Formats: sequence, C-alpha cells, structure tokens
Amino acid sequence: MALGKLLAAIGVVLVVIGLAFTYAPWLIGWFGKLPGDIRIEGERQFVFIPITSMLVVSIILTLIINLFFRK
Repeated sequence: MALGKLLAAIGVVLVVIGLAFTYAPWLIGWFGKLPGDIRIEGERQFVFIPITSMLVVSIILTLIINLFFRK
C-alpha cells in the first residue's frame, strides 16, 4: 500500500518537473548557478559539481516528504 503511494507521488513530481522544464524554464534557471557550485572548463573537458544546488534540492525534498508522509 505504501509503495503504491510512493510511486504515485514520484510520478506526480516527475510530471511537474517535466512541465516546469517545458513551459517555465526560468523557474529552474537558478540550478547550477548558486555560489558553491563548482564549474571547471578546459579546452576539451568540462566538470560540473552542483554542491549548493543539490543541498537546496535535498532540503526542499526533505520538507515535502516530511509533510506528506508523516504518520
């Protein structure tokens, strides 16, 4: 029962993210441009490590999961 709810919630989140990428790209334009995100560019190589952006995403997802799946 709980697995079905989790899969449904993941599906809804993926649909919302897909719609945001398609119709409102300015909403997620901040991702990868925060202070603390590491971007190293060379002649033929590129390294991108979004440390701060992933911390923000982790905090947001933790808050959402705690709000909806609290017993």
